[in-house]
Amino acid sequence: MYRILSKNVIAPGICRMEVEAPRLAASALPGQFLIVRVREQGERIPLTICDYDRKAGTVSICTQAVGASTRMICALEAGDSLQDVAGPLGVPSAFVGLGDEEILGRRFLFIAGGVGAAPVYPQVKYLHARGAIVHVIIGAKNADYVIFEDEMRAVCDRLEICTDDGSKGFKGLVTACAQSLLDEGCTYDEAVAIGPMIMMKFVAKTLQPSLIPLTVSLNTIMVDGTGMCGACRVTVGGKTRFACVEGPEFDGYQVDYDEAMRRMGIYREAEIEADHKCKIGRG
Repeated sequence: MYRILSKNVIAPGICRMEVEAPRLAASALPGQFLIVRVREQGERIPLTICDYDRKAGTVSICTQAVGASTRMICALEAGDSLQDVAGPLGVPSAFVGLGDEEILGRRFLFIAGGVGAAPVYPQVKYLHARGAIVHVIIGAKNADYVIFEDEMRAVCDRLEICTDDGSKGFKGLVTACAQSLLDEGCTYDEAVAIGPMIMMKFVAKTLQPSLIPLTVSLNTIMVDGTGMCGACRVTVGGKTRFACVEGPEFDGYQVDYDEAMRRMGIYREAEIEADHKCKIGRG
């Protein structure tokens, strides 16, 4: 059992939890994820690590209540426990393999959509601590759904907030904000986008003419976290890859986003049924 030390609701339907997990905290790296189960017969939920504290022995997870299992996670409180937390899983972000002298002064652009701000945070924190120049764009539908703003502001060189309705920061999509930075004359050695699949698709279309190398995270397509179920299959550069074990990060210009979005809809009807049972107390 993994005890929840703290829980904070950081946006409507989105909670952040600090979980006691010393062994996971000791080996976690940016870009990796965990598998969480609420109960013994529960669904395996892949959640990207949004922070870790090796000294305190804790990992931080961010969950949006969008289905039966994620609602169960968000219903837990500090003092409760998760049945299982397995990890860290997945391949760490590529820049983890660089030496500090290679990161120093390197310019990064991070584009986060919605809950994607959570997995972006540990990457920005890691790079900023090693002297990289990091610009971050956080997108949300309105001001209430902007998350990790204060944390991100403390570890980046420039932060742009985008909202669909203009209730906070730049009014419009993250792609329009990214284009405005490029038009302003900002240059980047690398870009990273994490968020809804459709957002990452159009980020790739926006940045490709600039020839900035782009990495995207396909954490939303994962199911069991081991590659065994095959649900995380995705075509990258014309080849079949498994997001759970070969990712979750891939070259953003090589991903077949349309195929990935079709795959994500396979279990939609089953999820709706499970969520209904959860709401009426039968799950």
